Amino acid sequence: MLFHVEMQVRIPPTLDPALAERLKQEERAVAQALQRSGVWRHLWRLVGCYANVSIFDVESPAQLHDILSTLPLFPFMEVTVRALCRHPSSIIDDENSNRPINT
Repeated sequence: MLFHVEMQVRIPPTLDPALAERLKQEERAVAQALQRSGVWRHLWRLVGCYANVSIFDVESPAQLHDILSTLPLFPFMEVTVRALCRHPSSIIDDENSNRPINT
C-alpha cells in the first residue's frame, strides 16, 4: 500500500541542543535505512520549512503507524497521512514500476 506522508517537525527551543542534534542524526540513519529497504520510497524537503513529504510503501496502515511512531523525532512531529491508489489516467504500469504501459 502506498501512502503520502507529510511530516512537520517542531523541536521545542527548550530541548537540549546536544539531544536535538543526536535525535536528528538518529532520524537520518533510520530514514536512510528505510529508503534502502524500499519502504520509504520517496523523500522531499518542503522549501522554507522543517518538513518533508514522503511516499511509503507498506503492507498496512498499522505497519506505517508502527514505522512513524518509532522515528526518533516522532514526538516533535505533526503527521498527515493520505492513502494513495493508481490513477486511471496514469501511464505507469503499476505503483511498483516506473515503466510506462505499452500502448
